[in-house]
Amino acid sequence: MSHKYVIIGGVAGGASAAARLRRLDEDAQIVLLEKGPFVSFSNCSIPYYLNRLVPESANLILMNPERFWNQYHIEVRTEHEATAIDRRRKVVTVRDVRTGEAQEEHYDKLVLAPGGTPIRPRSIRGLDGPRVFAIHTVPDVVRLDACLRQHPGGRVAIIGGGFIGCEAAECLREAGFDVTIVEAGPQILAPFDFDLVQILHKELLDHGVHLILQDGLAAVTETGVTLQSGRALPADAVLLAIGVAPETGLARDAGLEIGPTGGIRTDGNGQTSDADIFAVGDAVEVLNRLTRQPMRLALAWPAQMEARNAADAICGEAHERKGFLGSAVVRIFDQFAARTGLNEAEATRAGIDWDYAYVIPMDKVSVLPGARPLHLKVLFEKVTGRLLGAQAIGSEGAVRRIHVVAALLGLNGTLADLRDAELCYAPVTATAKDAVNLAGLVGLNLLYGRFRQVHLTCVRELVQSGAYLLDVREKAEFAAGHLLGAVNIPLSQLRNRLDEIPKDRPVYVHCRSAQRSYNAVCALQQRGWREIYNIAGSYLALSLYEAMQERLYGKEKLVTEYNFR
Repeated sequence: MSHKYVIIGGVAGGASAAARLRRLDEDAQIVLLEKGPFVSFSNCSIPYYLNRLVPESANLILMNPERFWNQYHIEVRTEHEATAIDRRRKVVTVRDVRTGEAQEEHYDKLVLAPGGTPIRPRSIRGLDGPRVFAIHTVPDVVRLDACLRQHPGGRVAIIGGGFIGCEAAECLREAGFDVTIVEAGPQILAPFDFDLVQILHKELLDHGVHLILQDGLAAVTETGVTLQSGRALPADAVLLAIGVAPETGLARDAGLEIGPTGGIRTDGNGQTSDADIFAVGDAVEVLNRLTRQPMRLALAWPAQMEARNAADAICGEAHERKGFLGSAVVRIFDQFAARTGLNEAEATRAGIDWDYAYVIPMDKVSVLPGARPLHLKVLFEKVTGRLLGAQAIGSEGAVRRIHVVAALLGLNGTLADLRDAELCYAPVTATAKDAVNLAGLVGLNLLYGRFRQVHLTCVRELVQSGAYLLDVREKAEFAAGHLLGAVNIPLSQLRNRLDEIPKDRPVYVHCRSAQRSYNAVCALQQRGWREIYNIAGSYLALSLYEAMQERLYGKEKLVTEYNFR
């Protein structure tokens, strides 16, 4: 006897579930209901239509109903909205969006993939105006693009500095628009730590994107927006990118259990509190693999894996998944920023005692043209050395390093595993001792107490308190820019000038990228210095970090000159 599977919602979750169900059950009747005009489109690529990296909006469409039927014998009904679920009768009420007519659709198993809805706070005036947009679907971005083409070179206010907001800022700036990101928090891209994200702040500013931090939207006006600070910001278009809320109305009305994060509660197989109803994608909550706590994760890869897992369970091939890490990447002009696992705030909330290794090697052998610094930060658990997460910013090679850490996180890896990772090497792609190996080595040195460090976010306080800051770069490097109050004793002269370095107070050592300063710390420790610390990130990270403290946060300048090379 054949089964009937009904899927509500398309795109990554619903379309993937439908295709997997067909591969597992050739005889089943499969019906996919999608309230929008398109069943499968590349929603992650939507911002790139604004700068025509995606030349035509039609290129965003991946599958249409005809192809679904021809390739899979799956019946797809676009512009059909599911409005109610009768769990007792196992029936879905469906409304034809075009005609308003309603009908009932029976199911044996039901898959919910309703996705999310862009957040539009009711407390903000003017959000229903004709110049306010979100870019959640293909029609959304087409409407925004049509508005912008009436204002070539015009002004766009992007409300929210998350992944979509930053991607849209890059695309709109490249398309010639005057772009401002307004972010209520102290930084863009909250999944990244405050120290590393300053690199991305600088990248946006260097490419002409205006940043307004720690200020939120109060109202949309006829000429632009008014911020909570009272500041008026002119804008020809307003793009809302302040997040996506899970679309759980249908599930709530049906009496399905909603989890503490606001997403639909499911087990490891995507099964809801009703044994015949499964849920996948942006509307559900998932398990954080590291903290074992529920979280919401609006990303394409998890949605596809959840869909596959649910289809397997429906067809009797259930298997428990281990949870998700939240691996993600964003490109902002010339910088790739990737992350996986926990950041500092998440590890702290989970009650984990953590530290990090911060290394800045070159992304390839330095004698080759185009070699660039690669900022890699790896969080680990103190005492055990268990890997907790990582972030990398730099060239496209930053993504590959996070791939390595993500794989090890999935295997409960440690700093020793990171040190021992045997990776491919060629001068044009990496250094012989890769960035992840270096992070493992630094982390192990910290874990075993071979040296101590201070985080670069603590250096401002050290400067202001008159701490002894030892800069072991060469004289010319020091002259090009240095921390106020720092003492310059180059590593090449250090052993001949030991009597200049105090032993009766803490000594904080730095160089360009923390490698020479590490060597200095080792030498001084062996010669009797007890309170000596290496500064994580050293001057390369410090200079950039302090530049943003002055420019974005209005803090006093603590370096003579900024030097990012």
